[in-house]
Amino acid sequence: MVNYLTAQASGNWIAIVIIVIILIPAIRTTVKHMKGEGDCCGGPKEKVPKKKMDGPKLRELTVHIEGMHCQNCKNRIEKHVNDLDGVICKVKLNKKIAVVSLYKDVDESLIKDTIEKLDFTVVGME
Repeated sequence: MVNYLTAQASGNWIAIVIIVIILIPAIRTTVKHMKGEGDCCGGPKEKVPKKKMDGPKLRELTVHIEGMHCQNCKNRIEKHVNDLDGVICKVKLNKKIAVVSLYKDVDESLIKDTIEKLDFTVVGME
């Protein structure tokens, strides 16, 4: 009877150790994800090239975006919006907004469509 209880107790400890070994990396990844760090959305990391404009800024547009979770989401939006002529985009992940500086007359629907083609939702523009 004592050997059975000893074996059962050691089996329980082995199971607990295995669960802890699995949970620690999962918890670290989850915390990193919730802070907006890392690449939660898969795919290659997007690199955002620096973009400068000549001439005066005509206006600034604040775009409210849902569905951004991480640095990769931020980079994808900045890269694709910056590909538009006459536009510089800076995403503020923690505020769920993109600040778009317009240096040319650009239709707002073009900016919205560019973001939504990336599977994000534009909930407002001002």
